[in-house]
Amino acid sequence: MANTIALRFDGLQKSYGRQSVLRGFSLDVAAGEFFGLVGVNGAGKTTAIKVLLNFSHLDGGAIHLFDTPHTETVARERVAYLPERFLPPYYLTGNEFFHYMGRLHGRIPAEEEINDMLAALDLDQSALNKPVRDYSKGMAQKLGLAACFLSGKDLLILDEPMSGLDPKARLLVKRYLSGLKDQGRTVFLSTHLLADVDDLCDRMGVLHEGQLRFTGSPKECLGAYEAETLEQAYLHCISA
Repeated sequence: MANTIALRFDGLQKSYGRQSVLRGFSLDVAAGEFFGLVGVNGAGKTTAIKVLLNFSHLDGGAIHLFDTPHTETVARERVAYLPERFLPPYYLTGNEFFHYMGRLHGRIPAEEEINDMLAALDLDQSALNKPVRDYSKGMAQKLGLAACFLSGKDLLILDEPMSGLDPKARLLVKRYLSGLKDQGRTVFLSTHLLADVDDLCDRMGVLHEGQLRFTGSPKECLGAYEAETLEQAYLHCISA
């Protein structure tokens, strides 16, 4: 898989009315790579994910997932997705949600797998018998992450995956993601948390005003902007 491209954005153009959101956005993400897309609110991160998943049409350019055009349903067979504003069906219990997502993903997880996942993310097993409407934001986020992780998919697309998580939960999620890297899974995530990008990602992209201002490793970003911290480098990048 070393030379396989899991995700390819080629010259994306996307506007909403007169507002241009993506302007020639191009990027390759290799299979087995962890890539973090960062940018201010409105930079185009979520729009890039929406067009990738064919939730919104492109004005120009092309997207391929494992060499398959993103407009073909089969392209998403190897993908699991967690949206930025994750709102699971409030009337389902946690256990019902796992089985619902398992049917969608084509893989029903075994009870032992679910229990191991709950332990890994510190989600109380008793929560599985409660309706999702009784979950806190952090519990619901863990539920969504767990469903993605249990899917067994090759490519995980995570939009602000640490949203609503406390420091302990963030640490546990990052620990689990690091294990997925050892399995050769591919992760494409958007985030505002540069520390998480530094900890997790092989490469990062700085998206600003619809264009990639930088692509490379976090270490390369520090060097490119002669900065001591990734936050400083990021600020220099979008201010240039």
